[in-house]
Amino acid sequence: MKREYGEDDPSGAKTVAAPATVSGEQSPEMPLAVDRLIRRTKLRPASQETCHQIWAIRLNNCHAARWVRKGEHMHIEPGVVDGAKILLSYATAAGAFGLTAKLATDSIRNDGGAGTLALRSVVTTALVFCFFEVLPHHPVGVSEVHLILGSTLLLLFGAGAAAIGLAAGLLLQGLFFAPFDLPQYGMNVTTLLVPLWAVSLFAERIIPARTAYVDLKYGQALALSTAYQSGIVAWVAFWALYGHGFSVENLAAVSSFGVAYMGVILLEPLIDLGVLAGAKALDRYSRGPMFNIRLHQAV
Repeated sequence: MKREYGEDDPSGAKTVAAPATVSGEQSPEMPLAVDRLIRRTKLRPASQETCHQIWAIRLNNCHAARWVRKGEHMHIEPGVVDGAKILLSYATAAGAFGLTAKLATDSIRNDGGAGTLALRSVVTTALVFCFFEVLPHHPVGVSEVHLILGSTLLLLFGAGAAAIGLAAGLLLQGLFFAPFDLPQYGMNVTTLLVPLWAVSLFAERIIPARTAYVDLKYGQALALSTAYQSGIVAWVAFWALYGHGFSVENLAAVSSFGVAYMGVILLEPLIDLGVLAGAKALDRYSRGPMFNIRLHQAV
């Protein structure tokens, strides 16, 4: 006798019988997020396709399936950290916002005041939003590979505006385009902001005070980009291992994500140098309150 969804069999597992369609259409292939949800339950579906359909219905009920079906869940994947463990992300996010406040205060004091910071923050927020929504991004392992251009934002607009832009752009994306991603906001914002703060300190050490940013060499741009992207990979790895431990599958997913980010580390310094060369060539347009005073001036 076929059991319906939710009925127990003698082994304690649950069997599944579900419609062949979701919302009148064939169920699309669901991404890794749904596979993780399936594996964490005791469901024993009549088929893998049926199980995906049931989880699509569940996700539709929370108004998020459209994002998952399109592959639009961003950054750290839903389900990597869940339950009580996600409380840690609230604490780390609070710390990241504290660092952002410190960077913003430094910008106000040393680089043009609050009005200048507000103007640059609006620009960086718009740019970050475009980076996340327009530039290519591919799910790999436990997260997605993005061209975030954090070091580029830091060089052009300063650390304070870059940090505000990353946090606000990420939030706007979650609110309007990927609501399924909002529970991961604390993890994602920590992953973006803490490395940016570290890179701002690193930049003070490797860039001489007499050097304007438009005169950076490839090695310096590579060092900044490597430091920022390495920080992102390290935080993503931490969240994945914290959430699901050191299983072979989890380690493989973390490793594949880290290897994929090597391409970003090689590409971003070239973008930095291209943008800085453009700023130098368009000197009259890249000065003033819109841009970091250090872009053209030594300390």
